[in-house]
Amino acid sequence: MLALYLRDLRLGIRAGGGALVGILFFLAVVAVVPFGVGPDLNLLARIGPAILWIGALLASLLGLDRLFQAEREDGALDVILLTEGRHLLALSVFVKCLAHWTAAVLPLVVASPLLGLFMNMDPLGIGATTLTLLVGTPAIAFIGAVGAAVAVALPRGGLLVSVLVLPLTIPVLIFGVSAAYGAVNDPDPFLPPFLILAALTLFFAVIGPFAAALALKGGSD
Repeated sequence: MLALYLRDLRLGIRAGGGALVGILFFLAVVAVVPFGVGPDLNLLARIGPAILWIGALLASLLGLDRLFQAEREDGALDVILLTEGRHLLALSVFVKCLAHWTAAVLPLVVASPLLGLFMNMDPLGIGATTLTLLVGTPAIAFIGAVGAAVAVALPRGGLLVSVLVLPLTIPVLIFGVSAAYGAVNDPDPFLPPFLILAALTLFFAVIGPFAAALALKGGSD
């Protein structure tokens, strides 16, 4: 499993500069917001956590369609489906999701404090938003694995993956933004939505790989 993680990590870094493309897309989303809402710095600071979360969510969808593409192109996916049991296949999917998150999504989390400065956010808001992104974005990778498994056999499945995954990520977005707002707005709580966000990540860490394994098995039949 460690070899699979390192292999997918190298592929994710090499695949069209995935991390750099994601960061540039993240930057583009954040940069256009002031042009839409105006130069009100107080307004930008209030909506900053939501904008960072939306930008990270959309950037995280990039490259999900390639999660199983390399194995499908070289025939390794067929071998894996024939030789591995359902539980071992789910574990392989889990490791691939971790590698995708490390290569493509973790750089977005690292870049979020700098982009928070662009939104005139205070240090506490930047720290809370970064923490919620660190805890919540793995759930997006686990959800995305299901969409990638459904669309792996399609020649242009990238758009389908986004359509399938985006509605399922809304609870993660809601509780991530709620926790970030709770850290800077005194009446609103931080801990309850943050714990729910962590629970969602753990839930999808279990359900996502198994659902993706079932989709891969079903697609091969």
